[in-house]
Amino acid sequence: MKLWSKSNTSTTEAVEKFTVGKDKDFDTLLAPYDVLGSIAHVKMLASIGLLTHQEMLALVKELQVIYQKVIQPDFSIPEGVEDIHSYVELLLTQKLGDMGKKIHSARSRNDQVLVDIKLYLRAEIQTIAESTNALFELLQQKSEEYKNHLLPGYTHLQLAMPSSFGLWFGAYAESLLDDLTMLEATYRVVNKNPLGSAAGYGSSFPINRKMTTDLLGFDQLNYNVVYAQMGRGKTERIVATALANIADTLARMSMDACLYLNQNFAYISFPAELTTGSSIMPHKKNPDVFELTRSYCNRIKALPNEISLMTANLPSGYQRDLQLLKEHLFPAFTELNNCLAMMQLMFSNVQVRSNIAEDPKFQYMFSVEEVNKLVLQGVPFRDAYQQIGNAIEKGEFNYSTSVNHTHEGSMGNLCNAEIKIMMDQLMNRFQFSKATTAFELLLS
Repeated sequence: MKLWSKSNTSTTEAVEKFTVGKDKDFDTLLAPYDVLGSIAHVKMLASIGLLTHQEMLALVKELQVIYQKVIQPDFSIPEGVEDIHSYVELLLTQKLGDMGKKIHSARSRNDQVLVDIKLYLRAEIQTIAESTNALFELLQQKSEEYKNHLLPGYTHLQLAMPSSFGLWFGAYAESLLDDLTMLEATYRVVNKNPLGSAAGYGSSFPINRKMTTDLLGFDQLNYNVVYAQMGRGKTERIVATALANIADTLARMSMDACLYLNQNFAYISFPAELTTGSSIMPHKKNPDVFELTRSYCNRIKALPNEISLMTANLPSGYQRDLQLLKEHLFPAFTELNNCLAMMQLMFSNVQVRSNIAEDPKFQYMFSVEEVNKLVLQGVPFRDAYQQIGNAIEKGEFNYSTSVNHTHEGSMGNLCNAEIKIMMDQLMNRFQFSKATTAFELLLS
């Protein structure tokens, strides 16, 4: 079944197979949102007289039944049915006759796909945001737990200055705050209603787009109908960029973890059951989780560029090129969620080594501390620098492993509480409950 079929034309099997591609597989992910969009559309059609009240009630009731069908784990679109839009209309027509054919009035597959994708992205962003926030809270907890455990700091991968595990965990927590700031802005772009743009040029029917916006829990409309269609591709690229930011934080922390787990560092360790072994080396405890997280996340970091190239130089209006974006973007949500879950698992069980700074091989990371002590005694900084430098060269360097950093964001003043307040305010700005409530009303 094809919504665009005519009685005297058909498409060759080769063309049909090539143009459909993997789209039906991804349509199963969009299916619940297609049904929800149809419920909102049907209610709007009744409000402008294109459906009677009784027709609206019958269609909504049947769409709610279809919704329960499409959310089942084993749901698939049958052979011979082109896509989820065709399937929903087919099921309605089989049950309600010609009444089912009326739901496509004032609507095109173009804006159906757009609204389905917007609703899907909105839900996936919520899952990513909540998972990221959970990792943020864990890292903040570890930051407080290990704030007094010194850790060598490095620049150019050379020993530099004293750091702490409090700083290390806290740094990545604050990085996730900035990542979610970008994701929240992305949510604002996604949370605009394209329904009613039809094929990209609006409709001669007096539709009420504000009504479907409210029914679907969107914050706003994509007002200009041409831009509503042009937003496809651009929206996916913006979402991909936000995912790439989170992925970058996870990849970088994974690299640190691989180094710190290495025997030459041995700053952290994990229970044996969270590492993997070697087929011939019995001593191995490999950080496979972090290595795979790094690779998955680096792949996600390439996603914005992939989408940019796939949509380069497209004119206004719909182009079939856009269909392929789902194949690249949709799996990234699963991959990033899996990485977030594994980072949670690993760092919930991390074991931090104590007294690292007592090892003499790390003595020179305290050189700046000794310079600063002389400065506090009135010695000009450049003279103090020369004095400590000369002592190091002569093998006469004396130092203390005691540090006292008190300014905001330093080892002795992590400001985790202030960072937590910013994260709580950020999460509240998403207002996920608005969308949840809208869906509950559509299905009630």
